Amino acid sequence: MKFTLAWLKEHLDTAATLVEITFALSDLGLEVENVTDPAAALSSFSIGKVVASEKHPDADRLKVCRVETGSGETQIICGAPNAREGITVVVAAPGTYVPGIDTTIQVGKIRGIESHGMMCSERELELGEGHDGIIELPSGTAGQPFSDWLEQNDPGRTDPVIEIGITPNRPDALGVRGIARDLAARGLGTLKPAPVREVPGTFPSPVSVTIAEDARDVAPVFCGRLIRGVRNGPSPDWLQARLKAIGLRPISALVDITNFFTHDRARPLHVFDAGKLAGGLTVHPAQGGETMMGLDDKEYTFEPGMTVISDEAGIQSIGGVMGGLETGCTTETTDVFVESAWFDPVRTAFTGRALKINSDARYRFERGVDPASARDGLELATRMILDLCGGEASEAVIAGAAPDTTRAYPFDPGRVVSLVGMDIPEAEQRGTLEALGFRLEAGMAHPPSWRPDIQGSADLVEEVARIASLTKLEGKPMPRPRPGLPAPVLTPLQRRERTLRRTVAGAGYNECVSYSFVDQASAALFGGGGPETKLENPISSEMSHMRPALLPGLLQAAARNQARGQGELALFEIGAVFSGGEPEDQSLVASGILVGDATPRGVHGARRGVDLFDAKADLELALASIGAPAKAQIRRDAPGWFHPGRSGAICLGKTVLGVFGEFHPKALSALDVKGPAVGWTLSPGAVPYPRASGTGRPALRISGLQAVERDFAFVLDRQVAALDVVNAAGGADKALIESVRVFDEFTGEAAEAQMGEGKKSLAIAVRLQPMERTLTDEEIDAVSKKVIEKVTKATGGTLRG
Repeated sequence: MKFTLAWLKEHLDTAATLVEITFALSDLGLEVENVTDPAAALSSFSIGKVVASEKHPDADRLKVCRVETGSGETQIICGAPNAREGITVVVAAPGTYVPGIDTTIQVGKIRGIESHGMMCSERELELGEGHDGIIELPSGTAGQPFSDWLEQNDPGRTDPVIEIGITPNRPDALGVRGIARDLAARGLGTLKPAPVREVPGTFPSPVSVTIAEDARDVAPVFCGRLIRGVRNGPSPDWLQARLKAIGLRPISALVDITNFFTHDRARPLHVFDAGKLAGGLTVHPAQGGETMMGLDDKEYTFEPGMTVISDEAGIQSIGGVMGGLETGCTTETTDVFVESAWFDPVRTAFTGRALKINSDARYRFERGVDPASARDGLELATRMILDLCGGEASEAVIAGAAPDTTRAYPFDPGRVVSLVGMDIPEAEQRGTLEALGFRLEAGMAHPPSWRPDIQGSADLVEEVARIASLTKLEGKPMPRPRPGLPAPVLTPLQRRERTLRRTVAGAGYNECVSYSFVDQASAALFGGGGPETKLENPISSEMSHMRPALLPGLLQAAARNQARGQGELALFEIGAVFSGGEPEDQSLVASGILVGDATPRGVHGARRGVDLFDAKADLELALASIGAPAKAQIRRDAPGWFHPGRSGAICLGKTVLGVFGEFHPKALSALDVKGPAVGWTLSPGAVPYPRASGTGRPALRISGLQAVERDFAFVLDRQVAALDVVNAAGGADKALIESVRVFDEFTGEAAEAQMGEGKKSLAIAVRLQPMERTLTDEEIDAVSKKVIEKVTKATGGTLRG
């Protein structure tokens, strides 16, 4: 959005400097992107008078001029046809940068004669397009800065141009008056009154306007009137200068007027040549396939639903985007129909993007033009057309009505402190909102129609703080609810997650972060893939289901790494898994995988691939780090994606804390992972939390008495698990038995030959640790008998003789 300082001051009565205004704009959220000050750019040029002019001896088109400047007479070679004795010119002395030709003037020789400067044209100073000759000033004193002369004689040429960036939520700032309103609310001046006087029509409009029923939602109001007998010549100099300053090309008075109000009031308008219209105008959605030649000389084909304006001959304008060439105004136009309507932002954006049209009208309509400004825009444009082009206005014709934007939100002055932290008096808050156009009544704030971004009480606070300046915010420490140490921020589960992440990473694993989605086949391998976890809008066919476990993603990552030559991998992830589509079906788990060799190649030993005991050790390490009991049981009931004979589950009663083992060959083959590969999974939330809430550790309980270890060998059926023997022996006396471990297993044909078919021998070591006194032989024998009884009862085995 560009505007000049003088244009701004037509709406804002202010004595503020350019620097003060630009600082305030950025502070208000209307960030200044560029300021162009022509006076500063022209400050190095001065006025000179040509006292003599002679033909160059070696060039027919060149003249040798003697020019009086502030430092005396100087010689300048000039090729302009109007260079002659007695004229007042603009001089660029040596060392002066000329923007129009991007050159710094130097002393040089032209056809053998020295030239000490340059006499400039309008184009060379970027003051216009004139380049047929040098500038001739009607007056001026030799040596006077040219910028001073312009400020005295043509101030519009030195008016600074300000360019600001507008965020999409501030459509009101796409007009100069909206910008002036913000500055006035800040206190940089007073917003000048701008009443809209209705122009009385002297005859009924011969052009009618209609809104089709299926277009009332996207074009609820359409205003217009005919003005006959206009003279559509060039617009006046002040209007052309204003449009040129912001980068627009003046076209004709009628078109320039619509462009003026687009930038002055953020009110797009359109003018039809009424002599080219066939009947009345109707706003309706396009059927699809229609075409129209736009004002940019391009043909556009419409899609169904685009908002268009048609007469009896066909489509003549694209609603809120661009007019048609066939009914565009020219210098021959004598009767003009002025349109001022409101179009839906979403539909306007859809149409403009589909047709690839970028126009000032579309830019404003898709952000939200003031719905209540349609009639005011028509009256303002009508009065300026009558003033500049003459003519006679008809009565206004209006179809539909402006959409109702009335709404109100509670005004609570105390919320400024709680939301922003600024202590602003209530009277100042009220003054700010009223200056911005809000109406305060009975504790409610009613936003103006030109502020569609105000959608709640928090937005009222934002406006008050914005105008007061957020630079006044002071950093303050957060209040503490109670003295002493603050309450912990993390939940117990979050603390466990952090501990797990550090522990597993410290064990040599690399952390992965994978998608929460997997393909259906991979999900089915790990207990999922059902319709309850299927996504309705997956981002790809390979991410169609919510993951039932973390292991599919880790194994897929391993396969990608193996394809790139990485054979030894240790990967882990902590994240959510999903057993269904409801919130309660989501749970947090941690998983890790080991792939390849456990030990590298070397001269000191053979290579060894990873096995289930590597996975078991890492799982036990992870469980111990979050406080899992050391005496948890190990069972064989691991999930089906693990090898049935080389996997297990660590349990506490019926609660499964974690599972581990070698992956099933079918799972590895389906995911294209080359073994050996083992993995583990644990549920942090399944580990019991400590009963005590204190942060101190219990006292270390250690015994100074000598431990006693007894060995037992049992003859068992071959299918009896060693774990059953260990658990049975450990339960003989939980107070005295510190540990039970297997140290020998005798199986095979030799064992069956000695002990019978289908039998094996299993030897365990039971360690007794007294805490109060040394054990007697009788007490040791009593514990040994209990161990034998427990194992015999649990397994059906007998003590080996």
